[in-house]
Amino acid sequence: MSALSQRPPDPVVGRAVPHESAELHVTGHALYTDDLVPRTKDVLHAWPVQSPHAHARVTGLRTAPALAVPGVVRVLTGDDVPGVNDAGVKNDEPLFPDEVCFVGHAVCWVLGETAEAARRGAAAVEVDYEPLPAIVSLREAIAAESFQGAQPTVARGDLGSGLEGAVHTFSGETELAGQEHFYLETHASLASVEDDGRIFVQSSTQHPSETQEIVAHVLGLRSSEVTVQCLRMGGGFGGKEMQPHGYAAIAALGARLTGRPVRLRLTRTQDLTMTGKRHGFHASWRVGFDADGRLQALEATLTSDGGWSLDLSEPVLARALCHVDNAYWIPHVRLTGRIARTNKTSQTAFRGFGGPQGMLVIEDVLGRCAPLLGLEPHELRRRNFYEDGQSTPYGQRITQAGRLVTAWEQVACSGELERRRAEVAEFNATHEHARRAIGVTPVKFGISFNLTAFNQAGALVHVYKDGSVLVNHGGTEMGQGLHTKMLQVAATTLGVPLGSVRLAPTRTDKVPNTSATAASSGADLNGAAVKDACEQIRERLAQVAAQRLGVPAPDVRFSDGVVSGLGTDETVPWDDLVRSAYFARVHLFAAGYYRTEGLHWDSREMRGSPFKYFAHGVAATEVEVDGFTGAYRTLRVDIVHDVGDSLSPLVDLGQIEGAYVQGAGWLTLEDLRWDESDGDGRGRLLTQSASTYKLPSFSELPPVFHVNLLEQAHEEGAVYGSKAVGEPPLMLALSLREALRQACAAFGPAGTSVDLASPATPETVFWALQEARSAHGVSAGHVDPAADRRPPGPDPAAPERRPESEAVLAELAED
Repeated sequence: MSALSQRPPDPVVGRAVPHESAELHVTGHALYTDDLVPRTKDVLHAWPVQSPHAHARVTGLRTAPALAVPGVVRVLTGDDVPGVNDAGVKNDEPLFPDEVCFVGHAVCWVLGETAEAARRGAAAVEVDYEPLPAIVSLREAIAAESFQGAQPTVARGDLGSGLEGAVHTFSGETELAGQEHFYLETHASLASVEDDGRIFVQSSTQHPSETQEIVAHVLGLRSSEVTVQCLRMGGGFGGKEMQPHGYAAIAALGARLTGRPVRLRLTRTQDLTMTGKRHGFHASWRVGFDADGRLQALEATLTSDGGWSLDLSEPVLARALCHVDNAYWIPHVRLTGRIARTNKTSQTAFRGFGGPQGMLVIEDVLGRCAPLLGLEPHELRRRNFYEDGQSTPYGQRITQAGRLVTAWEQVACSGELERRRAEVAEFNATHEHARRAIGVTPVKFGISFNLTAFNQAGALVHVYKDGSVLVNHGGTEMGQGLHTKMLQVAATTLGVPLGSVRLAPTRTDKVPNTSATAASSGADLNGAAVKDACEQIRERLAQVAAQRLGVPAPDVRFSDGVVSGLGTDETVPWDDLVRSAYFARVHLFAAGYYRTEGLHWDSREMRGSPFKYFAHGVAATEVEVDGFTGAYRTLRVDIVHDVGDSLSPLVDLGQIEGAYVQGAGWLTLEDLRWDESDGDGRGRLLTQSASTYKLPSFSELPPVFHVNLLEQAHEEGAVYGSKAVGEPPLMLALSLREALRQACAAFGPAGTSVDLASPATPETVFWALQEARSAHGVSAGHVDPAADRRPPGPDPAAPERRPESEAVLAELAED
């Protein structure tokens, strides 16, 4: 067992402890970025002047009327930027644009003594626009060949011979929607200028180091002249990985020009209309199976909706391509990706980072093809699982296939799936206007950043003379419990009670050059760095303890605040030992560092081993669908998920439950809509509030919700044997979508294949079950037997298919 993964006796990690800020959260005492404003003197407030056009050239900008508004102090424009007028890392996101590229794009920012004064000033700014043609939908972008960024391909084997030799071949298209982050705390920054000209920015950001870098290059400063701090975030989910940088830069620019602190906090509507979402995707595919239903070949083209600029679209697409296989062995594969440029917000990271979109494609393929192959969907999935020794389409070797099988069997056993399937069949046979189904899907999700350089982390640990411990690390807390785990890691490594350790806010002047808290790697990277720093301090203290106890330093043990030695009954309290070490002039603080070993990735060839390991999980979801309305209920969920040896079981269980519900929202409720008409509102986000954008709530939780952690799942080479938990469980919700598909198909004859839209709202579920009732699931061509060996690809000229809606409406009208 590696030193990194080995646990001491009675460790603090592995205990079910509450979130470190739980009491602050529930009592309202937890501070967020915007809570600092009342504590800051003479704060100015920033308000954007937003474009009403999806695409237009700015031909005139008159700010004088705003300056005449009482309380307005200044209007920030591109002429004020002393450095680089760009808020991104691809040089394609002008902070003050000459060409607006989506409805809501900020042209300039008004600073006022109050938010209301700034708002009135923004309304007074006069802007002239020259409207330009706008591309709104993903299908429009494909038809216009409006693409940006790289177009990578993942390939293995001989696709032609694989398809040619397949007994069953099918082709089809899959469209999947985006998703709004809808974090409770909107984007917020508070910037001020220190006495020596340094810029200090408080920001709700998942990536303080990159926020620091962007602020510095906008202001024409060096990174050492900018400090960024993140207290905590009220949710992030990826939406605060890249997108906070420009808002922090606006606040910092305003502070530098006025000499006063500047606060920028988006309203909910501004946040919804100005910030990116999960990428929607379109996939065209062709798949081949042998006589036993085993996958032989898959060809697919995945097109993501990147919005107006690249942001993180390229790595999101790369991860999507690397997760199309999910848990299944496919001998012959060719997957092509491309990024559409549309006149929408620049779509960005979202929990799963492309992995959910990639997985949905293969699960949609299997769910639609299973009835045509005469197989139960769960059986088709199970017989295609990876085996150890096989490799992914991009070349990474599979080593833990048995874990997924174990999780699958555990869900089947603990969830009593065999008995319940019989009950479902009986229910469906005796209820004319309702159907039930149980969907079961696996998850195999790679853990690490696709960009190898990001797989590093640092930490700074202080032990004070009284024995108390302060931990700084490069990760950010957004409610996911990272700080809780870091406290447990530090307490375990130093052998002190959990109450002796405190976390400091994340700051770029304490731990530099950090990676984003993303890719589910926060605990892996920062935990290993914290452990490294604590081990350095412990080794120094062991030398001091060895002299006092009369034992060799390797025989010194630290546990629960007591220091002992092998072969002696004498002990030394931790506090006394620390005090002795101080007077002996022993170094009591340390900088820790960690980089993930064993990774290699060629992004051009899309080959290598980009992931440290895979996290596995299995979910079974039972639903009931109403045949009159398409409304449905989730009756029961059973989950077994692989988190290795959990660092903090209570935190991990909460993460799994929350991720499943958020995934259910993406797949069944959250329906982003943009105005695609040719009118004045073209390109406007129509779902720009909680009243028009349906979020999952407690009412969507199943009455029976069982979550279990996979046992005996120690992960060698990871901090204290744990595995990441942030993103992988979101994809467990694919079982809900597959259950809905199976319930809809149950309204039709055996062998009915159902094309279910995403998100599967009650409306789309109704159309799907009506399609099944008409027995058109096969004949209507939603999954076409590919007898003509057509290559996959969208037909841009084809009108968007609406599943039998006109015919059904005519029937209802006649009735």
